[in-house]
Amino acid sequence: MGTQNEKKGAEGLGWTWMRVELRRALTVTLALAMLACGLYPLAVWGLARGLFPQNARGSLVLKDERIVGSRLVGQLFTGTAYFHPRPSAAGTGYDATRSGGSNLGATSARLHHEVEKRILEYRTENGTPPDTPVPADAVMASGSGLDPHISLKNALLQARRVAAARGRTEETVIQLIQDATSEPDLGILGEPRVNVLLLNLALDSLN
Repeated sequence: MGTQNEKKGAEGLGWTWMRVELRRALTVTLALAMLACGLYPLAVWGLARGLFPQNARGSLVLKDERIVGSRLVGQLFTGTAYFHPRPSAAGTGYDATRSGGSNLGATSARLHHEVEKRILEYRTENGTPPDTPVPADAVMASGSGLDPHISLKNALLQARRVAAARGRTEETVIQLIQDATSEPDLGILGEPRVNVLLLNLALDSLN
């Protein structure tokens, strides 16, 4: 009889201990959920909106009080009067919903063919001499397909074409390029780069 009572008592203690531990686990889970999924994101969002309002809103670019793009996402520009961005493999080109690269490797025959074709087109449209190296970003897509920048050298090689199409001096266009150029981060990381959207907007403002 005593053994049965002891067994029942042990089982009761086991269930009590399990309920206590379960209650503790649920309490900790709910507390962490509120902290990590609620309070922390709200705090970061509030600080970002207060300290960096432009960045927190997506670094949007306005023209005539209308959103025309973002400093962080590239756009496709065509025509001789505009600076062209680097090639994009995102969808049909700069599709933000399909960000990504071409996944073509260095040994891909298709990639080699596309690059050779782009080099020829780039030289033709910009009047680049055969002995002038074509910048890599002019013929190679970025990993995201949404890079908003081109290299300074790429922009300078396009300056003559754009100036002729707009009836402006090449010096005027080069000055706009310099105004739209960002220096390397911290002075050492990366290379000087030009934001294509901001540069083309500056061109339009000349008119």
